[in-house]
Amino acid sequence: MKITVLGATGGTGRHVVRRALDAGHHVTAVVRDPGRLPFDADPRLEVVIADAFDPESISAAVTGRDAVVDTLGPRPKAPATVCSRGAAAAVAALAANNPTARLLVVTGSGHVRDDGDGPFTRYLFKPLIGSTFLKQQFGDFARTERLVFDSELRWTVLRPPQLTDGARKQYRTALDRNVRGGLRLSRADLADAIMVALGDPNTVGHVIGLGY
Repeated sequence: MKITVLGATGGTGRHVVRRALDAGHHVTAVVRDPGRLPFDADPRLEVVIADAFDPESISAAVTGRDAVVDTLGPRPKAPATVCSRGAAAAVAALAANNPTARLLVVTGSGHVRDDGDGPFTRYLFKPLIGSTFLKQQFGDFARTERLVFDSELRWTVLRPPQLTDGARKQYRTALDRNVRGGLRLSRADLADAIMVALGDPNTVGHVIGLGY
């Protein structure tokens, strides 16, 4: 499979690149600074320097690929628009150049309250942090998902909870709902879930909730 990874130098993106290479896929890593990509030379790894927020800049990197994985996420001291700007560029570039490819986009579970949440999380915890500490971040997640849902692409959205740099372990998933009590997930396990979703066409047009 030919996979393009947006945000390849980020915490999650690096794990996705590694997992995809280990599985034998050809990976196009879209980066601004190739020096931040901690991988040895590999004939299956193509590094493309491009602006992930510009559809024209990434058009060549998504053309002819089987899937695009958008791992762009919130960054300290950066405007709370990273996710939505990245998703908008990916959607536009794929729609114009490769509309039959898979698109996997990472957002988060915090902005969504549904039956998968327990009462405390659904009615107290999420409303509190969503109206205070993480208001802008949650708003960007929501904007991102609207862009993806409104597209005509073969999309899958992954909603992890708080991400950590912990080791891999058993995690849970839920289709189109949050994972009850799933408050954390390692980036390594998020990368695993992304690769599993890539191999499962039944996840097209669905949201995957994640957590321990």
